[in-house]
Amino acid sequence: MARVVLPRSLARMAGGELEIELDARNIRELIARLDERLPGFAQLVDGKMAVAIDGEIYGDPMLEPTPPGCEVHFLPRVSGGSGG
Repeated sequence: MARVVLPRSLARMAGGELEIELDARNIRELIARLDERLPGFAQLVDGKMAVAIDGEIYGDPMLEPTPPGCEVHFLPRVSGGSGG
């Protein structure tokens, strides 16, 4: 099972639950299962959230595997600034 850690903004839709454990082969399947449990979840994260698996952030994570015991975090995407 993957341990999913939700940011507070998404935990509200989970009744305040910050962590959920789910079986899924990859992030696409994990999001689908979260959407079954929390209707509207997929739409909220689609393109708006980055995903970290065991501390590594993926910008395009859909096919990334979610091995048993991994920890998945959904993170708000950060836009680049005008560094100078």
